Amino acid sequence: QEQLEESGGGLVQAGGSLRLSCTDSGRSLRRNAMGWFRQVPGKEREFVAAVSADGDNTHYADSVKDRFTISRDNAKNKNTAYLQMNSLKPEDTAIYYCAADLNTARIRVGIVNSWGPGTQVTVSS
Repeated sequence: QEQLEESGGGLVQAGGSLRLSCTDSGRSLRRNAMGWFRQVPGKEREFVAAVSADGDNTHYADSVKDRFTISRDNAKNKNTAYLQMNSLKPEDTAIYYCAADLNTARIRVGIVNSWGPGTQVTVSS
């Protein structure tokens, strides 16, 4: 069972950077693909980025491509995904959720087995 927890959210000015972290502290015997989604009030949760279980393959929403980078650390006893966010814009303001599932193809279409509680990212203009 995965137990995801995000950190690293906060307030930043437009053009600035933030790095989000997501740690899976569960006891799953399987290493999952991981990803990030975001949601603003009144809108559906949207896909942001995903990384494969081995870290070799990444996918991005068009709105964040070339600005955001997803990565992961698969060192022993550590299962953490990161989202480096650069050149932030006010429209990036949202609650960001970490996600885990079997593979990136499922995550990209919103089929997610485990979610983190979310972390707020606010970008001021």
